[in-house]
Amino acid sequence: MQAASKWQTLPGLMRRARWVSLFVVLSAMGYLLLWPSPIDPRAWEPPPAMPMTGPFALNQRLAAVEWWAKQLIGPEAITIDAKGRVVSGLRDGRVVRLEVGSDAPEVLVDTGGRPLGLAYHPDGRLIICDAHKGLLALDSNGKLLTLATGEGGVPFAFADDLDIDPQGVIYFSDASARFSIEHFTEDLLEHQTTGRLLKYDPATKQVTRIADGFSFANGVALGPDAQWLVVAEMGTYRLWKIWLKGEQAGKKELFADLPGFPDNVRYSKSRRVFWIAIGSPRNPLVDALAGAPLMRQVITRLPRAVQPAAERHAFVIAVDEHGKVVESLQHRAPDSYSPIASAFEHDGWLYLGSFIREGVARVRLP
Repeated sequence: MQAASKWQTLPGLMRRARWVSLFVVLSAMGYLLLWPSPIDPRAWEPPPAMPMTGPFALNQRLAAVEWWAKQLIGPEAITIDAKGRVVSGLRDGRVVRLEVGSDAPEVLVDTGGRPLGLAYHPDGRLIICDAHKGLLALDSNGKLLTLATGEGGVPFAFADDLDIDPQGVIYFSDASARFSIEHFTEDLLEHQTTGRLLKYDPATKQVTRIADGFSFANGVALGPDAQWLVVAEMGTYRLWKIWLKGEQAGKKELFADLPGFPDNVRYSKSRRVFWIAIGSPRNPLVDALAGAPLMRQVITRLPRAVQPAAERHAFVIAVDEHGKVVESLQHRAPDSYSPIASAFEHDGWLYLGSFIREGVARVRLP
């Protein structure tokens, strides 16, 4: 009788299990569809995907990088000082300087934030775009000065990259007015165009807006005559040419479409090209969701581990002064030096930095 009663209760147990499963599924669906999302996404239309052929055909030219100082995490931007030493800002807030191949960095300053873009000013100071602290200047005595923290009553949420003209005027990007660096993926998913290109004039100590309406304004690099500059719009896989002088000042022109998410941009005077670090190639899923704001909200509610992630693909391209691609260096592999955030040419070498990878790297250019 006891055995029979057990078999008689089995259908009841199965029914309860089905109800529990249905409850779990409905609860999960309710969470994904109705729980508050950190983003307020906008529908947009991505440019046509660029085939990974021709100038973008896969190669392994970055497989042979020299790679050192692997105890340093997240050297986002790379610049070279007057003595040929590498200078970079790290994830932990430090700005360090080290000899090529050395594993013993010298700490120049700890900003207490997240130093990103770096460039030396004509007066010798190191100018720093810090994602948390704004636009900073470090003098030769190690004194750190805050130059600006906002524009037009809008604080910088994500000061990103910069370049400096011969007169010492600083041009820099504020990637987003809504999200900090810790939530950059939310800004890309949201696709609101709050990124700005700004100018700081040391003579007046004033910040002015040059252009806006960017979906994640990233790399900034002046052209050969400082009459115009290039801004990387990460959210649309594009470079924009922004005029700085004359009647066209402030005008935006499409400079180049790219095969992935552009990060920092640096101009090489010797080659007369712009080096563009590509954080990762385009993701078809991201493009497919461009017209589906609700689904992008759903993605932000998923655990970070199951959200779309970039593949390990080291990728740097060069475009000439007309926006034409002339070089492509890649290495697609789990152990590649990627994602690359900056590419800085110096003395026949291309120096590489990454916002999450450990150490700095370089590769000999032809």
